[in-house]
Amino acid sequence: MTKKKEEVRNIGVNVVPPTEKCNDKNCPFHGSLPVRGQIITGVVSSTKMKGSILVKREYMHYVPKYERYEKRTSTFAAHCPPCIKTKVGDKVRIAECRPLSKTISFVTIEKL
Repeated sequence: MTKKKEEVRNIGVNVVPPTEKCNDKNCPFHGSLPVRGQIITGVVSSTKMKGSILVKREYMHYVPKYERYEKRTSTFAAHCPPCIKTKVGDKVRIAECRPLSKTISFVTIEKL
């Protein structure tokens, strides 16, 4: 039992680590990618990129002129390690990391 806990790296965020093991160097649990900054919860909107996903987040924005709220969405590109299996419609938690490419600065840390 103690060997399983040693295999998975502690990323400093209170999440359930994946049970599967992977050899991805950009995996926060099995590789050496540190996470820092924002932690965002959203819904997977696309899995067409190789090793990456698009996560859509909806939030409410207040408009002072009309004293009402409007619904806005933002899309984040995130790296998805092979040990975390995701598909379109899944609710996931992503965390900020160093830039992995031009558009990817987040990594998937948990499937909710």
